[in-house]
Amino acid sequence: MPPPPVRTGPPPYDAQHPVHQVIMVAMVQYTYLVLSLPAGTTRDTARQILTEHAEHGGWEIDRLRLYPDGRRRIQLRRKVIRAVRTF
Repeated sequence: MPPPPVRTGPPPYDAQHPVHQVIMVAMVQYTYLVLSLPAGTTRDTARQILTEHAEHGGWEIDRLRLYPDGRRRIQLRRKVIRAVRTF
C-alpha cells in the first residue's frame, strides 16, 4: 500500500472550504509527584494517603501501577498556576 500523498501549499481554507469549527487547546503545565508504597500497604491506607495529598495539596492521580508483588507506584500531578502581576 503506497503512502498517502503529501500536501503542499496553503491549507484548504477558503470561500469554498470554510473552517466549521476551531478548537483551541491551552497547554496546561503540570508538576508531578511520584509515591512508592511498599507491598504491605493496605488498600485503605493507600486511599488515606492519596486523600490527604488530594485535599491538602491539590494533587490528582495521573498514573497508578500495582505490581504483582503488591507494591504500588503512584504518579500524582497538579496544575502549575502562574501568578499574573496586577497593577
